[in-house]
Amino acid sequence: ISLVFFFHSCVSHRFIAKPCALGLKVQANGPQKAQPNAILEKVFTAITKHPDEKRLEGLSKQLDWDVRSIQRWFRQRRNQEKPSTLTKFCESMWRFTFYLYIFTYGVRFLRKTPWLWNTRQCWNGYPYQPLMPDLHYYYIVELSFYWSLMFSQFIDIKRKDFGIMFTHHIVTVTLITFSYVTNLTRVGTLTLCLHDAADVVLEAAKMANYCKCQKLSDLLFLTFAIVFIVSRLGIYPLW
Repeated sequence: ISLVFFFHSCVSHRFIAKPCALGLKVQANGPQKAQPNAILEKVFTAITKHPDEKRLEGLSKQLDWDVRSIQRWFRQRRNQEKPSTLTKFCESMWRFTFYLYIFTYGVRFLRKTPWLWNTRQCWNGYPYQPLMPDLHYYYIVELSFYWSLMFSQFIDIKRKDFGIMFTHHIVTVTLITFSYVTNLTRVGTLTLCLHDAADVVLEAAKMANYCKCQKLSDLLFLTFAIVFIVSRLGIYPLW
């Protein structure tokens, strides 16, 4: 299922999200590319992306460039590794679509369960609680999504928060798997639904920002802050 999500993400980016982004006039061009230079490229890839003053002076003498030009080259080269606004919009649209779907599914599923409003029911009869097909589907889809996010990190443009996000995905996959194996799925569904609520608004706010709809973006980010505080800092730890 993780591979299906990964494939669907690639198809969605190319045939759905990208046309939508272009229709909304999202900037398609990436950062300005640095002019090709074998020596500087070797330093950038093998030694350092942020040369100190001593190295800059040495490169300046070697290439007969002034230091400011070399600093500009390294800055442009670093920017090349950042994803374009179009790429970020496509990623946010894919995640928004997933979070909206899975949050809606979670709410519809939990409305039919006795443990939504009475959390004591999460422990009633534990650990001998039946695994309902809807609950099993909910878990498998969530788990597969985070596996696909972890896999995609290795083929996407590498970002500054690579290590942090990789750790986040590992922890998330571990927690979901552990709760499934130990049959703590009732409380797990509540946790998943609470966390997805804020993510829906966050991805919508990002898309509005990439489209340069500033007022809508500000409103959505404010809504995200409220939902985050209420759901993750209020309901989750206190209820």
